[in-house]
Amino acid sequence: MNDLIVQKYGGSSVGSVERIRHVAEQVVQSRSQTKYVVVVLSAMGGETDRLLSLAKAIDADCGGREIDALLATGEQASTALLAIALLGHGVPAISLHGGQAGIQTDNSYNKARIQRIDTQRIHQHLQHEQVVVIAGFQGVNEDGEFTTFGRGGSDTSAVALAVALKAKECRIYTDVDGVYTADPRVAPKASLISDLSYEEMLEMSSLGSKVLQSRAVEFASKYNMPLRVLSSFKPSRGTLIRDLEGRDMETVKISGVTYNRDEAQLTIIGVADKPGIAARILQCVTDENIEVDMIVQNVSEENQLASFTFTVHRRDYRKCLSILERLADDLQARVIGNDKIIKVSVVGIGMRSHAGIAAQMFAALASHNINIRMISTSEIKISVVIDEQHLELAVRTLHDAFHLEQQESFALANEPTDGVGLC
Repeated sequence: MNDLIVQKYGGSSVGSVERIRHVAEQVVQSRSQTKYVVVVLSAMGGETDRLLSLAKAIDADCGGREIDALLATGEQASTALLAIALLGHGVPAISLHGGQAGIQTDNSYNKARIQRIDTQRIHQHLQHEQVVVIAGFQGVNEDGEFTTFGRGGSDTSAVALAVALKAKECRIYTDVDGVYTADPRVAPKASLISDLSYEEMLEMSSLGSKVLQSRAVEFASKYNMPLRVLSSFKPSRGTLIRDLEGRDMETVKISGVTYNRDEAQLTIIGVADKPGIAARILQCVTDENIEVDMIVQNVSEENQLASFTFTVHRRDYRKCLSILERLADDLQARVIGNDKIIKVSVVGIGMRSHAGIAAQMFAALASHNINIRMISTSEIKISVVIDEQHLELAVRTLHDAFHLEQQESFALANEPTDGVGLC
């Protein structure tokens, strides 16, 4: 089954009966090009939230087994409906929930991890030339109980199944036609990226791009499974995410600009510059299950006092501010905070072979009088924290500064088309 393709459709793609019929037509056309097709579906758009709100109306603190049993029905409904639509087209098809598809998980309800996939039943159906439609976002634990993977978990289901089935490619169909050099709603000149490395996609996902779940990209990278992001609404070759190491990346320094609105900044001023203080501050925060992102410490040589600054998710801002204010009393320090900030990042594997990217980025922002509050770097990304009011200007400025509207394709000359995006 070397030509097996796994296709995944998100909630917006199956959000109505009409859209499910449209997906069925796409699958029918795909099957005319490749003999073996496995389809992974999310719940219909808004269905997971609807089910969760019903449960919360009964018990605001509900969770665990019964929530997973409830939420798993969303994907089961969409898969059955698609199978019905395919059968109506005269295409042999069968829907399977996560357990029937052999997806075995650990016992962590609401955030389960896949342990193994028994593909025997899927192969049996494929050998009978059936399209196998599988519920994403779910599996079963060792006791046969439904477990779910958390938000975006259907992407992980699709990639894991593609790996287990040794698929040629995993195609993620969504409401956008691929990964862009920036959010087109913010940067009108944004262009579609034809090829991205796993590393770049991971950085972009973690820094604000909502196209793919980071966990799915990690899975694909670990097993070198090519991922293609496509639109389910219009023809497109999409963006192919794969291993680009060793290819000539010299002509492109930056692949994209991302942003994250969910940021807040806190600073504790006037703490002693001695070992253990940073650990004490962060321990108080992490004890409350608050994740810290960027960290900066400044020391005044005159009085040997330090300022310790870090960012957290905006939803944790008030809680974290309260924690630091209590701690500041003990440390004879003071606390300031700002929940009107954003993080803007440039990402590109080409940074490894080009010096001066940071200087170019900072100069571009300075030319528009955009002040930088914090800086964080890795081998292939540079992130800055700036005032929220400058979001759109900063993204457009950086997009222009690195000429991303002229993004070039790294598609191989002999890459097969397979009618990708035309089905």
